[in-house]
Amino acid sequence: MTEATVPAGTEYPFAPMPHTEAIEQYKRIAADRPMTRMTMPFGGDVWVIHRNQAARDMLGDPRFVREPFRTGERAVPYFVEFPDFLKATVQFADPPEHTKLRRLVQKAITPRSVNAMRDSAVAFANELIDAMVAKGPPANLVHDYAIALPIQMLSNLLGVPPEDREKFEKWSHSTLSVAGMTEDEIAANMMELAIYMSGLIAQRRAEPRDDLLSALAAARDKDDTLTDDEILTMAILLIVGGFDNTANFITIGILSLLRNDDQRELFLSDIDGLAATAAEEVLRHGRMQMGLPVAGGGGLVPFVATEDVEIDGRVIAAGEAVLVDPSAAGHDPQAVETPERMDITRQNNPHLTLSYGVHHCLGAPLARMELQVGLSEIFRRLPGLKSEGPAEIDMNNLTQPVTNLPVSW
Repeated sequence: MTEATVPAGTEYPFAPMPHTEAIEQYKRIAADRPMTRMTMPFGGDVWVIHRNQAARDMLGDPRFVREPFRTGERAVPYFVEFPDFLKATVQFADPPEHTKLRRLVQKAITPRSVNAMRDSAVAFANELIDAMVAKGPPANLVHDYAIALPIQMLSNLLGVPPEDREKFEKWSHSTLSVAGMTEDEIAANMMELAIYMSGLIAQRRAEPRDDLLSALAAARDKDDTLTDDEILTMAILLIVGGFDNTANFITIGILSLLRNDDQRELFLSDIDGLAATAAEEVLRHGRMQMGLPVAGGGGLVPFVATEDVEIDGRVIAAGEAVLVDPSAAGHDPQAVETPERMDITRQNNPHLTLSYGVHHCLGAPLARMELQVGLSEIFRRLPGLKSEGPAEIDMNNLTQPVTNLPVSW
């Protein structure tokens, strides 16, 4: 439910409508108010922020925390019920614990270290394209390319041995929204994944290598200490967040370019020069370009106010929950010029798809690199890439992932 009194045409959430109309709805809402109070399917009421600057103000304010969710003091107000293992991760920690955990992980996932992984990402992307070409069209781009690339990079980062990659991929697929598994299958695979990762952590503690698990395990005996359980939950969080979301955005990015001839031709004219800005525009606007109706209602993980806080003229009372709708913030005309346009040359792109502040996505450098490589290599090798039928999308899943994208070249 939205607030009781809103002007006509500014209702939130709103039912699916053409993306052009949805963007106009977002504009009207942002012009009318900075946020809307709504009741979530789980966890009760929450303020949903629509304006970009208001969202940044909240995300950067230490008076908003996640401790009550982590301890179970209150349920997370959201569209789905958060599993307990996620609430035990760094995603739900607050400073100073969050600062310690994040600093340790960031030692391994720096822009410099991720840039060093780029060559291997390019090489593997081309191996996948070689296999697609050898098999011949049509190909399901989701299965044959978009999913395979991030899981390879994630296993490299974590230090999964090559001989275990097949098992790791099977287990990790349980975290995917495109997996299509039963709850029992997911639970069994997640248990096997946790057992495997625990064993790998023990191995890396005994025989360190140049990978993230070794770096985290080695930190245990220094000033910053991590237990095996902390390392395990962090690894699972990276798998959940870094695999599914990145695979979806690679698919969405390719599909959005296939549906925009002018932007695709522009990209083909300078792939290396436009890869970075194209990836950011996909993160901000790609879902709007999929040819599907767009519903208003989405959000990043919420926070709780520890005291009364005024954000953009609206007081969020102590104990109230608040979250950011990144689609609304990414189409706020006060922050984004001509937000309705897909523009892969856009330089000022303050989207919040990867959040902001202390909870800015931990794997953002890796996700950005994979998205840039995923877009660049497929269009570099297959400039005549075209869709061979409608994309199949699981509309019953919160992330609404593309599960099948038939293409030829």
